[in-house]
Amino acid sequence: MTPSVLIIGGSSAIGQALARHYASCGAKVTVISRQRPRQHTAITWLQDTLSTEATSADIIAQALTRQPDTIFICNGVLHDAKAMPEKTIRQLDTDILAARFASNVQVPARYMKLLFGYLCKQPQVKLLALSAKVGSISDNALGGWYSYRISKAALNMLVKNLSIEVSRLNKTAAIVSIHPGTTDTELSAPFQQNLPAGQLQSPDATAKRLANVAAELSAARTGFLLNWDGTALTW
Repeated sequence: MTPSVLIIGGSSAIGQALARHYASCGAKVTVISRQRPRQHTAITWLQDTLSTEATSADIIAQALTRQPDTIFICNGVLHDAKAMPEKTIRQLDTDILAARFASNVQVPARYMKLLFGYLCKQPQVKLLALSAKVGSISDNALGGWYSYRISKAALNMLVKNLSIEVSRLNKTAAIVSIHPGTTDTELSAPFQQNLPAGQLQSPDATAKRLANVAAELSAARTGFLLNWDGTALTW
C-alpha cells in the first residue's frame, strides 16, 4: 500500500521539507497551510485560513479522504516582528504570551480535536507534533524564553493527554511530540551564532531525520516527548 502522509503547517521550512521528502519517496502527500495552494504534481495542497473551526473541519475532512497513516503538525512560532524571546520576566508581555499560545498550542489543539475520531479508529496511525526541547521542564537549566518555553510545555501536555484518550479506543495509535533539532530556518536564524559544529541542520536533513523517527514509531512510545534521533526526552 502506498504510504499517505498529512503535513499540517506545511508552509513552514520543515513542513515543506517533509512534503518534498515524502513526495520523493512516492508517498501520497497532503499539505494543510494558511498559505495559498502551491502547484506541485505530487502534493495535494489545502488552504485553511483558520477563520473558524467549521472551515478547519471541512479541510480536515478533505485531507482524511486520503487516509493518512502518518500525520505531522508543524505549526509554531518562536519570534516575529513584534517580539523576540524574553531574556527576563521583566520583558514578559502578556499579549505576546497569548499570541504564542495561539500559535503553539491553540492551533495544534484545534487540529488534534478535529483528528480525534480518525485517530481513534485508524489502525497504526502515527501523529508527530513538532515541539521543542526547551519545553521540557526538567531539562530547563537556563531559564528565559518565557512565552516559548511555557507554550511548548503546554503543547507537550496536550499531546500527552491526547495520547492517553486515544489509546483507550485505539491501542495501535502512536501520538508523540518531537524536538526536530536546530534547523536552518527563520525561526532559528537569530540564534545560530556560536552553535557547535554540526548542530545546525538543513530543513531537508531534518525532514529525513523526522521521517526516520516516524518510520520506527510504535504504539509502545505513544505520549512520549522525543528527540530528533528518536530517543526519549524528559518532561
